[in-house]
Amino acid sequence: MTTAIHTDDLHVYFEKNHALKGVTMDIGMNEVTSIIGPSGCGKSTFIRCINRMNDIIPGCSVKGAIMVDGADINDDDVDVVNVRRRIGMVFQKPNPFPKSIYENVAYGPRLHGVTETVDGKVRRRKHTKEELDGIVEHSLRRAALWDEVKDRLDKSGTSLSGGQQQRLCIARTLAVNPEIILFDEPCSALDPIATAKIEDLLVDLKKDYTVVIVTHSMQQAARISDKTAFFYLGDLIEMGDTKQIFERPQKELTEQYITGRMG
Repeated sequence: MTTAIHTDDLHVYFEKNHALKGVTMDIGMNEVTSIIGPSGCGKSTFIRCINRMNDIIPGCSVKGAIMVDGADINDDDVDVVNVRRRIGMVFQKPNPFPKSIYENVAYGPRLHGVTETVDGKVRRRKHTKEELDGIVEHSLRRAALWDEVKDRLDKSGTSLSGGQQQRLCIARTLAVNPEIILFDEPCSALDPIATAKIEDLLVDLKKDYTVVIVTHSMQQAARISDKTAFFYLGDLIEMGDTKQIFERPQKELTEQYITGRMG
């Protein structure tokens, strides 16, 4: 396994609440890793650390290292905007911008522009309309949404169904060309048909991206993930191949949670 993310003795505090307690783990490149555990056990806190989203929460402090491409994303000289471009996040509730479908996807590329090296000098320029058109189409195709919206790209993103809105948010994330995509319970508000489409998409995305998903559904974790990590009360109890975690857990707490005797 090639490691995409390594956390070392990761602690998170929300004032007096010790939310994560020394989590050390490796997340594999081009794999789907599921984070499971009961409510309030630190799952969402953990993935929010991976793209510095906890920075915006008053009273939150993070200790320990999160290594991506050999660099600690918590270092003081790290560009947080660049971290969040490289490590995208899709939230529990679809949150399309109050803009057209096209502009939802084009927003990130417009904001970041294109970095080029010309005559040995690095410069940034805006995308051309043709480039933006290509990015929008490619991202919507990658999110399995293009065929459903290609004839109404000027319509509001909020006019789509819940499942379509979630895939639009995924397309918006893909448009800035991330390396890692974090999903915080992306199917919790969706019906079974929309959930199946998202799950198929996540499995497909791992060909090109590292995928980490927080889920309350153990069935979902079993269906789509390569690795599964079980969190309980801020501790990482056990992590391993998904089949092993569900069929031969090594820790008693894991077995109790998997079998429904705890949680």
